[in-house]
Amino acid sequence: MKKAVFFLAMVFSVYMYSQGTEPTLEKVGKMVKATYFHENGNIAQVGYMLKGKLHGQWFMYNQDGRKIASGKYDEGKKSGKWFFWEKEVLKEVDYADNRIVNVKNWNNSEIVSVD
Repeated sequence: MKKAVFFLAMVFSVYMYSQGTEPTLEKVGKMVKATYFHENGNIAQVGYMLKGKLHGQWFMYNQDGRKIASGKYDEGKKSGKWFFWEKEVLKEVDYADNRIVNVKNWNNSEIVSVD
């Protein structure tokens, strides 16, 4: 299971660099906000870079604009909780030092939180 999620995470990482449209880069303090686009003009990914490395919160979207992944980078390494949406399943993946340490699957029939 961890191998499948790792593969999915790697696909998203490689996917970021394979977009057909030029990204927009905007300086925000010490960081650079990067926005990558799909061929159809919709946002593919948005996040920040620090000293040339992915840093902070990143969001990834499919060509229709639906969020498919979110998580944080710490100086180029995945860290903390990442979320991957795949049809009716939400995968919660915990990273430590760029390595998967735990994976949990949620589906629509489970209550995640109650306000």
